[in-house]
Amino acid sequence: MPPLRLVTNQDPDPVLDTALSAALLHRISSGEIGPTLRMFTPGRVVAFGSQDRTRPGYAAAVEAVNGLGFSAVQRLPGGRAAVFHEGTIALGLSTPHQDPKIGIDERFDSITAIVIDALARLDITASVGETVGEYCPGRFSIQMDGRKVMGVGQRLVKAAAHVGCVLVAHSPELVNRPLIPAYRALGYDWNPDVTGWIGRSVEEVTMALTSAFTAADHSLQPTLFEPETLELANGLAADHRPRIP
Repeated sequence: MPPLRLVTNQDPDPVLDTALSAALLHRISSGEIGPTLRMFTPGRVVAFGSQDRTRPGYAAAVEAVNGLGFSAVQRLPGGRAAVFHEGTIALGLSTPHQDPKIGIDERFDSITAIVIDALARLDITASVGETVGEYCPGRFSIQMDGRKVMGVGQRLVKAAAHVGCVLVAHSPELVNRPLIPAYRALGYDWNPDVTGWIGRSVEEVTMALTSAFTAADHSLQPTLFEPETLELANGLAADHRPRIP
C-alpha cells in the first residue's frame, strides 16, 4: 500500500478550505500527487449538498445558518446539509482509481471499519447503518445507541475518489442548532433527537483515528498543502460558494 499523505492544517476561509479538498482530489486524479488524508477540526460550517441547492427553500436555509454564525458552503461529496463545528472532526480521504465507479461500497466499508476500530480503542461500541430520522441519511452512517455520530459521503472524478466524513466528538446541540431552521426551510423530515455524539474530546478521538489508520496498514506521512494545490483551490473556490438564484 502506498504511503498516505496526512494534511491536518486548514484555511480559515471555509469556502477556500472546501476548495482545497477539491484541489487535492483533482491533483490526485491527474497523478500529480499521491493518496491524501485530511483530518482536522473545522470552524462552524454548514456544508450543503447538490440536492439542497435545487430545493425552493435553499436561499432561506443559507440565510438561516449564516444568521446563527455558521458559514454556508457547497460540499464536495453528495448528500444533504451537514454541520461542522469545533466539537467535530473532518476526515477526507482522496485516492486514485482507474475507474472510481468500481469499489464505491468497498471504500465506504473501509473508512467505516477504520472509524469503528478507532472508537473501539476508546472502549466505545458503534455500528454502521442508517438511523431512522437522522440528518443527511445514509446506510453507511455510524451510530451509537440509536443516534448518529458520523456521516459519510463520496465524490467521484476521473481516475480518483474522495470519501468525506464528519464525526461528532461532542456538542451535538451545535449540530442541531443550524440544521433545525435549515431543514425546515428545505422541507426535510428528520428527528433532531437522534443526533448523537461520541462523548470524548476531539484530541482523544483524533489520536484514536491516527492509530486506527496505522493499524489498517496506512503509512501516514504528515505534509502541507503545496503551492500548486493552493493555486488550484483559489480557482475552484467559486464552485463552493452558495449560489442563490
